[in-house]
Amino acid sequence: MKKIKKIKIKLNGKFSTINENLCLLIFLKELKIPLKKVAIELNQEIIDKNNLKTIKLKNNDKIEIVHFIGGG
Repeated sequence: MKKIKKIKIKLNGKFSTINENLCLLIFLKELKIPLKKVAIELNQEIIDKNNLKTIKLKNNDKIEIVHFIGGG
């Protein structure tokens, strides 16, 4: 049986260990992130949400998730 490798990423300033080759979309769904209400930055670049399933997370990636808040 093949052992799943782990990688380290930084999510909103905190380190997390995840499975290698995890796509960004699955990662966000596992965290129950409401995709319609957030902006996602990967390594200081805003990500087009249409590309989430094609992006594989790599060791030392830095993800920032910003929630939109209504108000006035």
